Parts: sequence; structure tokens; C-alpha cells
Amino acid sequence: MSSTAGGSLAGKVALVTGGSRGIGAATARALAAEGAAVAISYAASAAKAEAVVADLERAGVRAAAYRTDQADAQQVRNLVGAVAADFGRLDVLVNNAASYVGGRVDDTDCDLAALDRQLAVNIGGVTAGIRAAAQFLGDGGRIITLGSMQATRTGFPGVADYVSTKAAIIGYSKGAARDLGPRGITVNVVQPGSVATDMNPEDAPFADVQRAANAMGRFGRPEEIAAGIVFLAGPRASFITGAVLDIDGGYLA
Repeated sequence: MSSTAGGSLAGKVALVTGGSRGIGAATARALAAEGAAVAISYAASAAKAEAVVADLERAGVRAAAYRTDQADAQQVRNLVGAVAADFGRLDVLVNNAASYVGGRVDDTDCDLAALDRQLAVNIGGVTAGIRAAAQFLGDGGRIITLGSMQATRTGFPGVADYVSTKAAIIGYSKGAARDLGPRGITVNVVQPGSVATDMNPEDAPFADVQRAANAMGRFGRPEEIAAGIVFLAGPRASFITGAVLDIDGGYLA
């Protein structure tokens, strides 16, 4: 990748949580391609995170990775503060890090501890990040949170706990949009459909069901989701807030 100092996000600083792989990594690269300096957080794989950082630096932007447990609200607050201090500002927060734990509500053997952690990551980590970012973002700041198309239409069994977390962040984001709108900060949600990542590969057991559920009959690519996120992060989305952008191949059509 070549330097993109003149891109639409030149001079901006973005933080992408869970940026070491999948949609998060694609988003980090897409933001860098528009000239933004990019910080990413990761939970476990330092090697993958550093590989993404190297890609971003090759694009000609400043980049760094921070290890953070998204289930720990204080760590999330520390992350946001550290990025703002290290980079000198914060302009864009992308809440991408998330946990997925399946299970039917009538399953008496479900892992309650794992479900509790899912709540802590998917709701607590997001709300902590938004509250912390609100202390640093200025006029034109952007907050984008990754939801799920299943928060609007839950087409499969065994996902009630997961989709409840994604529905919750829609309500929180709409409320935050009202709170932060007078300061020129926008808050939006992107709802991906089935996307080919290492967590949801195209050859997974239920991949054919997922493909059949959307109008395009295929999995999305992380870069296709990142394109929508970058649009919402950019200057052309200045009057879009409290919105939900579905990038789902027609799952909700």
C-alpha cells in the first residue's frame, strides 16, 4: 500500500477495537487508506495485531496496537485515554470487538459464565468506549459500532443472548446520538450480514443456510463492511447520526 496522506481522513486518528483480524483488520486498513492514523486493540494475538500495524505503516500512516480485555470497562477506558494521549487526539471510534456465544434459552447446560462475559464485551465494552471517547472527540467526531442483522431479524435459533446484545447497542447508540449531536459528533451502527472471516468461514457447517438466507446468495467480504464504516467515518456522512446501516447482502430485504 502506498502513502495516502491526502485522503479524506488525513490528519484524523481512529481507534478500531478488535482490529487484529476479520472486519476489524479490514476496517483499520481502509481507514489508513484514507489517510487516518490508526490504533487497534486486540485480546490475545499480539502477532496478528503487529502484522496489521505493519500493513498500516506501509500505507504511510502512524499505527499502534494495544492489548485490551473488552470485558473490563476500566481497561477500555484506559485504552481510549492512551490512544488520545499517544496520538494527540481522537477523531473516530469503531467499536468492533465482540464475543459470540450461542445456545438455546431452554438449554439447561449452557455456559452462564460465557454468556455473562458476552454481555460484558458486547454491551459493557461498547458503552465504556463510547463514554470514554466522548471526553476526547471534538466537532466532527465519529462513533461507529458493529451490530448484527440478526438484531433486526433473528432468522436462526440458538442466538437469543447474542442478538440481545446487538439490539441493545442500537438503543444505546441512538441515545448517544441525541446526547452528542449538539457537539457535532455522530453515532451510528453498522449491521453486517454473514461475512467470511476465520470465526465464520464459508465452509462452516451452516454456511449454505447463511448463503441461502440473503438475496445475493453469498457471504460478504470484510472489505465490503469496512467500506460502509469508512463512509460513516468520513466528511460526507456529517448529517447521518442515530442510524443503522445494514450491509447484509439482502438478508433483511
